[in-house]
Amino acid sequence: MLSLVQFFKCLSDDTRLRCVTLLHQEGKLCVCELTTALALSQPKISRHLALLRQSSLLLDSREGQWVYYRINPNLPWWAYPLLDDALKAVQASESFGNDLDRLRQMDCRPDMAVCG
Repeated sequence: MLSLVQFFKCLSDDTRLRCVTLLHQEGKLCVCELTTALALSQPKISRHLALLRQSSLLLDSREGQWVYYRINPNLPWWAYPLLDDALKAVQASESFGNDLDRLRQMDCRPDMAVCG
């Protein structure tokens, strides 16, 4: 079970906070979407996602060739209001707006288009 201390440690890193808030807003995203949105390397994103998954904050699931990440729906009751507040706080930041713009402009998103 995710402890309060683990929860805040997960969100204390900028990359993890950006991943979690995007996932909280979008529902689910694959590594390629997060890599594009955050403009960071795939190994760096994957390393942070693995930590978030190990702490039980995120779940992953394979759908065809894609591995998607989402917020764990079985988090403790206190986690959801904190995630909502974190999302509200970062939505006003320029970096979150840039992340969202890059995500929305991404060509060939796995759930949005068929890439050939």
